Amino acid sequence: MAEGGNPAPANALRASVLVVEDEAHLAAGLKLNFELDGYRVVVARSLREAGAQLVQSAPIDLILLDVMLPDGDGYSFCKQLRDTGHYLPVIMLTARSAAEDRVRGLDSGADDYMPKPFDLPELLARVRSALRRSGWRQSDPTADGQQATLRFGEAVIHFDTHEATAFGKPVRLTQLELDLLRYFAQHPGRVLSREELLERVWNLRNAPNTRSVDNFIVRLRKYFEREPDKPVHFVSHRGSGYRFVADGGGL
Repeated sequence: MAEGGNPAPANALRASVLVVEDEAHLAAGLKLNFELDGYRVVVARSLREAGAQLVQSAPIDLILLDVMLPDGDGYSFCKQLRDTGHYLPVIMLTARSAAEDRVRGLDSGADDYMPKPFDLPELLARVRSALRRSGWRQSDPTADGQQATLRFGEAVIHFDTHEATAFGKPVRLTQLELDLLRYFAQHPGRVLSREELLERVWNLRNAPNTRSVDNFIVRLRKYFEREPDKPVHFVSHRGSGYRFVADGGGL
């Protein structure tokens, strides 16, 4: 049973979460609440322990990652994960809540970023959302008629293999970046509000902060726009949202 007497959500059952947190009290609280919600939880108190758990434990489905740890920082650890081909979802938890810290976390490859103190029900919702996106049950990514390949400008994205190239060079994408690209590709030319993107891609309704969308658009532009400051594929509409233009027509 989850906290408050509610049954654990079906998509949480048997999913494995690695909590990387050196504060013993917080780590114990996260472990307890996630286990009550139906997850299997492994705790690491350092980056060294986290690396060992990824190798030694049963497959990990998601990482809750503190930024400041005794033997290094979560930014570097997350970037190393992505550089070595680990695409499992990473949610950063940190007392560093400045905008530049959030951007740095997302740029390092994190799927989400929550400042401390955080609201536990919201964190649980974000974890469920990340697990749905990552397809931890190994569902077929091309099911339900979803296209397997997207081509635009000088970019080619293969959703089924996580492989992407831009300007002739490989690009490493997280599952959330792939899902955001897929949603844009399914709605070419239409202005998509931040609220719609949060609901349909992040699976978050009535989210209080829409800056996550802006941060991810910055990342997509850096990957796929020849001039990120003058985008022609991921176009802003002030006060409305973003529009995907495959042919690079821009405005």
